[in-house]
Amino acid sequence: MPLDVEEILRKKKAADAAAAKPRFIPKAERERLAAEKAKQEEQERQRKTVDDSQRRREEEKKWEARANGLPVSNGVPNGAVAPPTGPRAMNQTSGGGSRGRDGREGRDGKKNSKAENAKRSAAEIEDSLLRSRYLGPEVNKQSSFSAKKKRMRTTEKKFNFEWDVEEDTSRDNDPLYASQSVNRGGSLAGVGGEFDEEAEQRARKRARMIEQRDIEHGKERAKGIMEDFYRARARAKERAERTGLGRHWSDKDLNEMRERDWRIFKEDFGIATKGGAIPNPMRSWGESGLPRRLLDIVDKVGYKEPSAIQRAAIPIALQARDLIGVAVTGSGKTAAFLLPLLVYISDLPPLTEANKNDGPYALIIAPTRELVQQIETEAKKFAEPLGFRCVSIVGGHSLEEQVFALRNGAEIIVATPGRLVDCIERRLLVLVQCCYIIMDEADRMIDLGFEDSVNKILDALPVTNEKPDTDEAENAQLMKRYVGKDRYRQTMMYTATMPPLVEKIAKKYLRRPAIVTIGNAGEAVDTVEQRVEFISGEDRRKKRLQEILGSAAYAPPIIVFVNIKRNCDAVARDIKSMGWSVVTLHGSKTQEQREAALASVRSGQSQVLVATDLAGRGIDVPDVSLVINFNMATNIESYTHRIGRTGRAGKSGVAITFLGNEDSDVLYDLKQILSKSSISKLPDELRRHEAAQSRPVRGGAGKRDEAAASEGSKGGGGKGTW
Repeated sequence: MPLDVEEILRKKKAADAAAAKPRFIPKAERERLAAEKAKQEEQERQRKTVDDSQRRREEEKKWEARANGLPVSNGVPNGAVAPPTGPRAMNQTSGGGSRGRDGREGRDGKKNSKAENAKRSAAEIEDSLLRSRYLGPEVNKQSSFSAKKKRMRTTEKKFNFEWDVEEDTSRDNDPLYASQSVNRGGSLAGVGGEFDEEAEQRARKRARMIEQRDIEHGKERAKGIMEDFYRARARAKERAERTGLGRHWSDKDLNEMRERDWRIFKEDFGIATKGGAIPNPMRSWGESGLPRRLLDIVDKVGYKEPSAIQRAAIPIALQARDLIGVAVTGSGKTAAFLLPLLVYISDLPPLTEANKNDGPYALIIAPTRELVQQIETEAKKFAEPLGFRCVSIVGGHSLEEQVFALRNGAEIIVATPGRLVDCIERRLLVLVQCCYIIMDEADRMIDLGFEDSVNKILDALPVTNEKPDTDEAENAQLMKRYVGKDRYRQTMMYTATMPPLVEKIAKKYLRRPAIVTIGNAGEAVDTVEQRVEFISGEDRRKKRLQEILGSAAYAPPIIVFVNIKRNCDAVARDIKSMGWSVVTLHGSKTQEQREAALASVRSGQSQVLVATDLAGRGIDVPDVSLVINFNMATNIESYTHRIGRTGRAGKSGVAITFLGNEDSDVLYDLKQILSKSSISKLPDELRRHEAAQSRPVRGGAGKRDEAAASEGSKGGGGKGTW
């Protein structure tokens, strides 16, 4: 039968496929192959050793013959029989001796060997050309470069800055070194530095030892040492009193503060400012410049010491400057923008029958209903004693109720963007005289898709009192003046991160803003201890959750975060079966149910709150001791705000996060946050995890967390978050 080409190709393809498949080799077979390979390598090594020894013997014989003056032929002394090598040895027979005597036969054999060598070299050249044409140039199969050796070479040359204990030349039994102070230097007199009590004790000991060792002149030398010490200390005190460098900023009056003191003050509270003509922070409420009546209310509310954002932002806002405040969650941003707002509207004419329908004087926008109501509660503490009305506009309540609340007007309106736009479009509210606008949690509003709504609100504001986009916007005296009957519009934006869309809004509507950053933007506060555990599977996580809650190490209230709404009720049922009182909070709840859930947790009736990211931003539940991320957040910003529900107002807290394979996109960012935390430990499993070694590449605008799609009333997103 003739050969079938298709059959041949089919067999060849099957053979190639079989050869390409990975073949499982048993352990015994692998050990046998390894032993054979080791045996072949050993034989090859022995053969090379024998060849090298034979070559050395031939070289020794050659040099010995030359030294004795004997003639050498082809590297072999006359009289010695050279071993047959090369092609000639292959052509020799048992009668090779007669061939040596026959010159013609030797020449013929030499010609034949040359012809064979030429033929073989031509074939090798042709083969190498074919290989290079179809297979590419031949490269080294195995590189001799060793990265480890290279690293060893480079590190050996580096200077080591570490202190070696063996290099300490002090004597252990020397009393001069026995009580040596750790901090020998430092600041000047009065602050535990060069001339403090410990330094005086050291000087006295030194003088006493000299007096004991030098019997003849010891007393005079000891007296001179102490006189020199007291003289130097007096000069240092005088210089410190003259320059003010010897006292801490807390011991100085405001007029004694120097540039160095303000720099130390900002470092102590993690304050960083950017912009022109920025005033110094306030050190206490008494130096804030707030009216006495408002300071009395602050003291009555219970604000003893201002937080870092309040110290930096209030003096700037009182100068009628636009402001961008970047601060971590739980840092006291609400009072930071409420107090300057009340000072601002105190200078405006009171609302009367003539202007009460022209809209509010101030507008506060927040992303969620709960945050709006929380701001309203806080604002009423300060506004009602001053005679100002504050009204909230959120979804979940009928428009008629909110219109009824606005019947007498309101100086301050707190609203979510979606419901506020709806009121403006229905002509239920106008912003004719609004001249103070605050955007709280601006990055969260952008995440929830409120960019268009925020732009509509800002475009609805009057333009006659806009600030100029020049250096005049940084002049406090000019910005405090009236433009006709109105004052210049003041815009403030508070956010935890600065994504590009937030920067775009700030660049469009803010005029030469001062930027205040507290700590590091987007990082968790140092009062929260973060712990992570790799636990996969719902059942294992519920079992671990029961262990944590049953340990009695954490006092209620406790917040448990999940990613999906339907998981809220399931996890809540399991926690309830453990003997805990629990409530849930997610986007499918009505407004009344949301308010009742938060009120239950705040009052102590419920011990555990199970929630989605709806409770992750701005929600203030006092004294939360533990936050558990039953599901890791879909992005690191949401994670930061979740764990910010604990460790608030200077208190400490713990955040425990369960991780699985589905969280690989956020492991790198989580590793960075844990590495920067001073009280959290980075576990080895997260440090060595493959997904935590490099930042993942995300396409498009990124994932939007569950809250963006589900936190609206009636189960909707976007405007539904009224």
